[in-house]
Amino acid sequence: MKKHKIAVIGGDGTGPEVVAEGLKVLAAASKKFGFEYETEMLDWGGERYMKTGKMMPDDGIEILKKFDVIYLGAVGHPKVKPGILEKGLLLKMRFELQQYINLRPVKLYPGVWTPIKDKGPEDIDYVVVRENNEGLYMGMGEFKNKGAKDEVAIQTSYNTRAGVERCIRYAFEFTRKRNKRKQLTLCGKTNVLTYAWDLWERTFYEVAKDFPDVKTDYAHVDATCMWMVKNPEWFDVIVTDNMFGDIITDLAAMTQGGMGIAAGGNINPEGVSMFEPIGGSAPKYTGKNVINPLAAICSLGMLLSNIGEEEAATAVEKAVMAATAGKIKSMSAGKMGMGTTEVGDYIASLI
Repeated sequence: MKKHKIAVIGGDGTGPEVVAEGLKVLAAASKKFGFEYETEMLDWGGERYMKTGKMMPDDGIEILKKFDVIYLGAVGHPKVKPGILEKGLLLKMRFELQQYINLRPVKLYPGVWTPIKDKGPEDIDYVVVRENNEGLYMGMGEFKNKGAKDEVAIQTSYNTRAGVERCIRYAFEFTRKRNKRKQLTLCGKTNVLTYAWDLWERTFYEVAKDFPDVKTDYAHVDATCMWMVKNPEWFDVIVTDNMFGDIITDLAAMTQGGMGIAAGGNINPEGVSMFEPIGGSAPKYTGKNVINPLAAICSLGMLLSNIGEEEAATAVEKAVMAATAGKIKSMSAGKMGMGTTEVGDYIASLI
């Protein structure tokens, strides 16, 4: 029996707290379904940066390549200027480990409040596939006459045919495997962004020829935002670029109950992937035992699926659904009806 090697990065703020509850659930799943694993805790993040000037060792990426998967809590420290940790740790891992897919399930669980009137769990159940290594987030651009009245700032969206195609092909394969409505929606802005989105659209319909069983459609990103609120049941799987994906998944998280329940994965289908709750480090709640760990637990479920423990992954999701339909009163910090550690214990007991 293979022993899964898991790198655990608690990170900043409440990150270590929610990860600890996910690890409780991992232990319960391992005992129930008979798989073995080992974890290594890595103290990478804001505190390390404050002490040493480095958020990870110089050979950090090579260290991570020795693991099967990464479990991340949160990145973001109130004493570190925004952007430093994100670029030096989170984006560094995503880019250098070629985690070119960001996978975001958007699912409203029973008992969870949504701000969308007259919509329930049967209406909000889709997945966003976001390109994760290219686009505007590559940091390409320049200033001209910086600081002057005629200053110009140029930010470049860099898209390659290879990068776009691998993302789109993954989305088609995922839609086929998901086997729900088997409908893939391309979300873009072809009417204005006529270079990048010309490439995306052409590639999308060329790849579609290899998947005749998958229905396709297209929506501008602004229309997508409207329909995510008005008619979320229209969507099965959405594929989009890095920037648009970042924006629409936060909107999607609110429709499924908030950041407390929203999980995500950064996927390298051929290498080391990373799973995390999509909310921030929430430093104001650190140490108060009030933060909601369900997003971290749901991301643990995604991690289990990634390493081939499908039964365990299904059991984790069913346990979370039973909890939201049962004792947990709210997704908001401090309003769950129990503390962070109690939620972890409760979910573990339901496995």
